[in-house]
Amino acid sequence: MMGKLPDRFSGFIYNRWLVFVAAMWIQSCAGIGYLFGSISPVIKSSLNYNQRQLASLGVAKDLGESCWIRLGLACGNRQSSCFAIMGWNNGETYINTAALVSCVQNFPKIRGPVVGILKGFAGLSGAILTQIYTMIHSPDHASLIFMVAVGPAMVVLALMFIVRPVGGHRQVRPSDGTSFTSVYSVCLLLAAYLMGVMLLEDLVDLSRIVVVIFTIVLFVLLLIPIVIPVSLSFFLDPRGPAEEPLLPEPPKQEPGKSGQETPELIQRAAEGAVRVKRRRGPHRGEDFTLMQALIKADFWLIFFSLLLGSGSGLTVIDNLGQMSQSLGYDNTHIFVSMISIWNFLGRVGGGYFSEIIVRDYAYPRPVAMAIAQLVMAVGHVFFAFGWPGAMYIGTLLIGLGYGAHWAIVPAAASELFGLKKFGALYNFLTLANPAGSLVFSGLIASSIYDREAERQAHGNNYHIHNGGSFFSGMLGLNEPSKCEGSICYFLTSMILSGFCVVAVVLSMILVHRTKIVYANLYGKSRS
Repeated sequence: MMGKLPDRFSGFIYNRWLVFVAAMWIQSCAGIGYLFGSISPVIKSSLNYNQRQLASLGVAKDLGESCWIRLGLACGNRQSSCFAIMGWNNGETYINTAALVSCVQNFPKIRGPVVGILKGFAGLSGAILTQIYTMIHSPDHASLIFMVAVGPAMVVLALMFIVRPVGGHRQVRPSDGTSFTSVYSVCLLLAAYLMGVMLLEDLVDLSRIVVVIFTIVLFVLLLIPIVIPVSLSFFLDPRGPAEEPLLPEPPKQEPGKSGQETPELIQRAAEGAVRVKRRRGPHRGEDFTLMQALIKADFWLIFFSLLLGSGSGLTVIDNLGQMSQSLGYDNTHIFVSMISIWNFLGRVGGGYFSEIIVRDYAYPRPVAMAIAQLVMAVGHVFFAFGWPGAMYIGTLLIGLGYGAHWAIVPAAASELFGLKKFGALYNFLTLANPAGSLVFSGLIASSIYDREAERQAHGNNYHIHNGGSFFSGMLGLNEPSKCEGSICYFLTSMILSGFCVVAVVLSMILVHRTKIVYANLYGKSRS
């Protein structure tokens, strides 16, 4: 046994499940951008920003999440703040790329659940960090900024050498199904636990000791998945694992239809008697470079569908603090935590159910994205009318739909355009997030909010004379604008709902165009 211990430890270090669990831990503290909705009211009041200025910071945050591009000049006098928040959130794109690319290469045949779980933990990180901040709560909000600056960096530095491709396609085991079931169980338990703790802390005044105990239990739940690689490496019979191909095997060609020309055909082609049709680039389902993908209509259908669907959801996430305040809610943290949990479940569920669609029915994965966008369209309607409980129902629907996008799109892109350049393809697609945020939040939502806030302010000061109104308006520029009532986001939410309907149409066009591709990829495995 002692002689085999070094071999077992080496197998543990190179176990693809260890990489997966480490990536889950990194992702659980990577989504610091989701805290923006919680701290945005504080930023707005302390810096005397109006909604357009605050939206500029949100766009810079979303841009930093996707890439580092020097666009601070677009922020005007808020250039330093934009640069700061871009740099603050810029690390997420590196973390996502490393985690997703490594794990998709290690689990090439079950990429949907893998992507869903990893992106789910990124979405849940907002609720996790909020709970940790509640434990170390301080009246000084700078402590929250310090926590999100230092904590994720320490976790990433500790695990950075574990998350890497380890030839996982050669480590297929019969117990993989049971392992994924265990991970899904932990995910559901973690989401239910956070939801219960969050509601309890909101409804009951808990002592500090109880909050600390709740946080310790949260850490224990996060550590449970490490049992999977430990048991596979040290306690189970190390049978030789099977191997699965990184890409589906090409179909066998019939005699006479091979891709290689016969010597006679080559000779005749050289003489000009036969014109040989040369292949131009890869076909869908094979490995594409970014430049090859950019000339494909399917790639742009994915991009614009993601821009409309995910961009509208991100607009709600960034404006959640102001939306809840306009409807009379004082505690914005509860909705930020709730949308993080629904975001998490949407990503996990999106990966799981989209995998059933492609595995059991050989049907295109983007149909799941169309369903998610339809759910989001309904959620925006709830926000628009501000019915009783609309914040809770709207947060549920938007969180589930938005989260599902980030489980479905990376998996679909890897299926249609291959794994070889998946990192470049994925990071280009993530540009849809800041693009949607720029248009929907930076231009539409902020302009409508400020217009309604100004209208309400003029209505309250209607009794003041014209001269006084002028000077009070000048002085009012130094105070943050505030809008109350469902009218603040009615038009914005209805516009976003319409954009989601357009996204559904684009997704269904993509489904129609890729039916043959998915039939070739998964039809044989189904039979």
